[in-house]
Amino acid sequence: MVYTMSTTPDVVLERAEVPARTAAEVNEEIRALWFRSGGTLNREQRSEYERLVLEWASAS
Repeated sequence: MVYTMSTTPDVVLERAEVPARTAAEVNEEIRALWFRSGGTLNREQRSEYERLVLEWASAS
């Protein structure tokens, strides 16, 4: 029996369902995250930051 695994990340599927934002809008959210954190991200904030950077890169 042969098993296959999807190579499409779940993040891409989720993002396809959400209307795209501009790079400027995502950048504003990244700046707000850093401001709220006081310059140090905890694990949860780091995860959010990484998601936002990927969104920003795709919008650029």
